[in-house]
Amino acid sequence: MEIRKRHIVFMIVLLIIFLIIFTMKTDNDKKKVRASAVSGTWYPGSETELKKTIKGFLNNTKKVDLGRIKAIIVPHAGYAFSGQVAATAYKQVEKEDYKTVIIIGPSHYEDFIGASLPNYTHYETPLGEVKISDKVNKLSKEKFFQLHPGAHDQEHSLEMQIPFIQTILPKAEIIPILIGASTNTSQLEQIANTLKEYVDDKTLIVISSDFTHYGPNYGYVPFSKDIEESLKNLDLTAVKLISDKNPDAFLEFIEKTGCTICGRQPITILMNIVKEKEIKSHIIYYTTSGELTGDHTNSVSYVTMAFSEKSELLTLDERKFLLKLARDTIQEYLKTGNKPKVDKSKLTPALKKVQGCFVTLNIKQDLRGCIGTIIPQEELYKCVINNAINAAVNDGRFPEVELDELKDIKIEISVLTIPKKIDFKSGEDLKKKLTTKDGVILKQGPYQSTYLPQVWEQLADPEEFLSSLCIKGNMDNDCWKDTKTEVSVYQAYVFEED
Repeated sequence: MEIRKRHIVFMIVLLIIFLIIFTMKTDNDKKKVRASAVSGTWYPGSETELKKTIKGFLNNTKKVDLGRIKAIIVPHAGYAFSGQVAATAYKQVEKEDYKTVIIIGPSHYEDFIGASLPNYTHYETPLGEVKISDKVNKLSKEKFFQLHPGAHDQEHSLEMQIPFIQTILPKAEIIPILIGASTNTSQLEQIANTLKEYVDDKTLIVISSDFTHYGPNYGYVPFSKDIEESLKNLDLTAVKLISDKNPDAFLEFIEKTGCTICGRQPITILMNIVKEKEIKSHIIYYTTSGELTGDHTNSVSYVTMAFSEKSELLTLDERKFLLKLARDTIQEYLKTGNKPKVDKSKLTPALKKVQGCFVTLNIKQDLRGCIGTIIPQEELYKCVINNAINAAVNDGRFPEVELDELKDIKIEISVLTIPKKIDFKSGEDLKKKLTTKDGVILKQGPYQSTYLPQVWEQLADPEEFLSSLCIKGNMDNDCWKDTKTEVSVYQAYVFEED
């Protein structure tokens, strides 16, 4: 009997060991790391030296207020030539709250049609590993996207961006995309249209491209006199077309001049993504390797650009302050019935500006409270304090928030522009005048209701949106078709807790 017990124990231990080994093997099978191909040659091969180099580049440039940046164009030559140039763009997005970085670069070693995605789970540099977003799996099923791992193995255009991203956005995941040189204009536009669906407010697009490759080494010598000035004119003509977000004119220029911009396809994709949006372009820096070495016989041009939305109403620190203020306010009020004290002398002008705002409380995906002030009545920090309390205890649709619920609540703040009345001739005319960026106010006599712009995410159909808004205000569900109904719109600057 004792021998049998020992045998059973032995078998259990053996089974546990087998399961541990199998689990480890399964995890290793799932994880697939793309090792660095150019560390130690194109950039430093040791973690210490690479950190020092990147930090040195970033410390040697300044961050300026360009608004919320949606995309940057950066070079991908060796850091000795273009690292400092690239840093002028990366500095502008340092410590911002992007969660995903889409890196799009040209394929230098393999030609194909369309967009190539890696079948790796991580990219590795001397700074460690960076995770490739799971969105790649869905993206690989889209038209003109394919898993083409061989193209990624030795490609430097993407890898040169990774150490910068690891340094300035250490928590971000990446979507690395290579574009084949044989991809035509129509296909580039379709790729851009697909990528639009993968871009949100927490996504940064990085376009990896050097500009003109001039000289016998590159087979491109369109001029032999006044080389430095001629190169500058050529490059800045291209930059102007990119700034104008005119992909057709840009490609026509490439065709006419033969200009050797290696990332012309990725740049064209970016222009197609941003061309219909209220995006402003910024030229950050321009130089050439010829200028750096003093010899323009063979020269590569380097440009950094940024594409941003209109200037941010609030800085990242101001947004963090207001979110913490809202949370502290609710906690203090639920505990003591009092509002927190705020040292007004430490507040920035933006926090003391009179503005309308809403405070929204969510538990997972469910609304737990939302109250705000549309017309500006008080300073922004006071607006947040008062509406944080109102959302927690005065939203009649919900019971008052309990203190032990607060840990599960995610807070969102919307800072509003001043509403503007719009005239319309019919319901159809009204639908045409509204966009998904608009918060909408409907008013009939004493009845009034509003939806924040975020509601379009749940009610994307304009008729459904407007009918629901009518019902919310105790009006007929087709009140929006009545030209006597007053309609006003406003925009919201929205941010939330991580």
